[in-house]
Amino acid sequence: MTDYAGDITAQQAWDMVRDGALLVDVRTVGEWQQVGVPDVSELGAEAKFIEWVRAGGVPNPGFADELAATGVEPGRPIVFLCRSGQRSIGAAITATQLGLGPAYNVLQGFEGSTEGWKVTGLPWALPE
Repeated sequence: MTDYAGDITAQQAWDMVRDGALLVDVRTVGEWQQVGVPDVSELGAEAKFIEWVRAGGVPNPGFADELAATGVEPGRPIVFLCRSGQRSIGAAITATQLGLGPAYNVLQGFEGSTEGWKVTGLPWALPE
């Protein structure tokens, strides 16, 4: 068994959400508010927002409970997104350990320089 299902591009993440995967953004509240969030509403989907670490790099002790509270059922793919594709690896590993997923990590995350969510032109918004 691998630690998680694998790494995917932002476009592959979009396609997976279109096909029923859950998108979970694991950045901090400050990042969501200042940089923006992925917008998957045109797919009839809703992203979930669960901090992996809090401001100052403090791990979120409630991450597993918050993920379970989304109602995601075992077998439904989960796509994890952070700023650059690093923190989301830990989230994907944790989901896999919880028996959820398959869990994927979005390479280059939301802000990646060449294939990140925003750079590739995928929909995003600033939270209201």
